[in-house]
Amino acid sequence: MLEQLLIFTRGGLILWSCKELSNALKGSPIDTLIRSCLLEERSGAASYNYDAPGAAYSLKWTFHNDLGLVFVAVYQRILHLLYVDDLLAAVKREFSQVYDPTRTVYRDFDEIFKQLKIEAEARAEDLKKSNPVVVNGQRKQIGSKGDGSEGKKGGAGGGGGAGLKNDGDGKKRDNKSENNRFVANNNNGSNLKSNGGNNVSVNGKENDSVNNGAFDVNRLQKKVRNKGGNGKKTDNVVSKAEPKKVIKKNRVWDEKPPETKLDFTDHVDVDGDADKDRKVDFFAKEQGESMMDKDEILSSDSEDEEEDDDDDDSGKNSKPDAKKKGWFSSMFQSIAGKANLEKSDLEPALKALKDRLMTKNVAEEIAEKLCESVAASLEGKKLASFTRISSTVQTAMEEALVRILTPRRSIDILRDVHAAKEQRKPYVVVFVGVNGVGKSTNLAKVAYWLLEHDVKVMMAACDTFRSGAVEQLRTHARRLEIPIFEKGYEKDPAVVAKEAIQEASRNGSDVVLVDTAGRMQDNEPLMRALSKLIYLNNPDLVLFVGEALVGNDAVDQLSKFNQKLADLSTSPTPRLIDGILLTKFDTIDDKVGAALSMVYISGAPVMFVGCGQSYTDLKKLNVKSIVKTLLK
Repeated sequence: MLEQLLIFTRGGLILWSCKELSNALKGSPIDTLIRSCLLEERSGAASYNYDAPGAAYSLKWTFHNDLGLVFVAVYQRILHLLYVDDLLAAVKREFSQVYDPTRTVYRDFDEIFKQLKIEAEARAEDLKKSNPVVVNGQRKQIGSKGDGSEGKKGGAGGGGGAGLKNDGDGKKRDNKSENNRFVANNNNGSNLKSNGGNNVSVNGKENDSVNNGAFDVNRLQKKVRNKGGNGKKTDNVVSKAEPKKVIKKNRVWDEKPPETKLDFTDHVDVDGDADKDRKVDFFAKEQGESMMDKDEILSSDSEDEEEDDDDDDSGKNSKPDAKKKGWFSSMFQSIAGKANLEKSDLEPALKALKDRLMTKNVAEEIAEKLCESVAASLEGKKLASFTRISSTVQTAMEEALVRILTPRRSIDILRDVHAAKEQRKPYVVVFVGVNGVGKSTNLAKVAYWLLEHDVKVMMAACDTFRSGAVEQLRTHARRLEIPIFEKGYEKDPAVVAKEAIQEASRNGSDVVLVDTAGRMQDNEPLMRALSKLIYLNNPDLVLFVGEALVGNDAVDQLSKFNQKLADLSTSPTPRLIDGILLTKFDTIDDKVGAALSMVYISGAPVMFVGCGQSYTDLKKLNVKSIVKTLLK
């Protein structure tokens, strides 16, 4: 049965809840829905599943964007109620007629809801009775569309190619009889025709079942080719198709040395001494201030480009989607305003935005969900005068991206380090990730940044799996002049990390940076070892180190890392990934979509961005810059 139905504003004010459904919900499904779904731009999803001790709920919702109302229904997941969507639509329609912004109590809506619920249940029962035949465990709607869909696999008569097929003129014919007719014609050998050696025809009509395995196509084609001659013509054709042998030309070396240098890199020579400038630049990078403490200046180039694009909509550079309705209709609509936006009005602009996000390396699944969420937030909303649909969709998407990339909770490492120092315990950070993303290098960058703030740092070499990992970390520790705890190879990394934390407590280190072995998300033995390390040592921060180069892989990596850490943990409240460190950010130009994909799939913020090879090349993520780059 239905557990609860709630109506509240986008500001969080509850206007009405069903008194009849006064069942005490276990846990807080509504609050979780708001935090994890609606505020995280996942409102385009069909439903949300909430698990609590002793209960499993499904939540469905709909919006009235023009009035700013949210309608949420909660029911037991095991019941699969068919009338919930219909009931929500009816409640939305009826409540919008009695809604008054000055009212906060709607007790008279109880009787209306009872009647709506009875009617929705009756319609669901009628639909269930009139519902169709069940074939192979799937319900199929009875009816003919004239597109040959009845002959598909899993449908009625779809097995083994013996179902009905379309003949192109709306008539159906039997594949089995067609195959028999083809074989009969084949015995005569007089009705076969070949079209380029690819399609075989019967009596001038193309046979759709050539590839069904009823006969050998190669043998038939061979007969057709040999019918016109003795096979010599075919041999000549084959010999002509052979590629010509390419002969490589010999390199000609000049006796005189080249006048230009072999170094094609651009160097700015200020004082006339390029070598001196490069040396100064090198030392500035090695001994300068970390980029984490510098504020990035956001240029207005992207804004100018967007304005130029808006001005050119009527010209040759305008997108095809913007031309569909014509110049006059779109201009009149922008001046007069539109009563209510419909999904069909939003689709062209959303499709263009989805394609743009995917070109910026955003995973396709994430781009699709974002567009669905923006459509859900705009559908039914009134378009203001002198406003175009494309600019409205662009503004809504920009706001959604800012909400996603802005951290839900503030993680200030320096503040947390000082708080742990007052409790006389070290602050522990564990670096995890797949192979070859740069965990050890970026761990050293974080250590350099912490040293600049007078924090005592110690490294823990817990990558006991990869050869050379301990030596690599030892080199960084020697250059930064900080202690390192190591036990060599083939040791349990969880035990090594525990002993490193104990050593840090004895020698007065403020922070322990734990380096772990790179592992693929599907490697269960290594993922089990990582889960044990996190459970045994309970670190203050678990940082996932990922590449900015990945697109769809980012979703798979992060989701499986979190899933494995949850499944393999023995704790009832397993630790998941707390933050993200993006590496190789200087190599991607404007393909910054991996940051959005990772934050969306995990809910963890991007805390550090690696943008070079020196210790100072570590930055904060500029949310406004990323959003403008994604939408540029």
